[in-house]
Amino acid sequence: MTPALLFVSMLCEGLREAVRRIDGADGTGSVDLLGLGLSDGDLFALAERLGNLTALTRLDLSGNQLSVLPDWLGNLTALTQLTLSGNQLSALPDSLGNLTALTQLDLWNNQLSALPDSLGNLTALTELDLWNNQLSALPDSLGNLTALTQLDLSD
Repeated sequence: MTPALLFVSMLCEGLREAVRRIDGADGTGSVDLLGLGLSDGDLFALAERLGNLTALTRLDLSGNQLSVLPDWLGNLTALTQLTLSGNQLSALPDSLGNLTALTQLDLWNNQLSALPDSLGNLTALTELDLWNNQLSALPDSLGNLTALTQLDLSD
């Protein structure tokens, strides 16, 4: 049985070494990481190796400089909480619609002007925070989010 590590929060320094150890590239075996916090750093891009952390249930990338999200983010289908607030995101990949276990999605304080229709696939979503973005309309597909109890669109 692969051991599970509940949550790791770190500054971006040392990220490459931590991911290498977590995904077993150092020959010591792998660990199922359940939560990863990489907030308040200066990340401009995400290392592709993070896409191997498929057991993640919580991912916090808030307070960075991300302007684009990779498509592989949609492969992290165990995610229940995704925090992307306080970045420079202007668009979201359609692949986010694959995260059907997601219950909380924080996208506040970005530069989003539109949302992909695929967000309507997130039927387990209970919290969607979109405040302080550039949104002028929402996709009709958000009507599929029947579990949604909190939607924040304030400025």
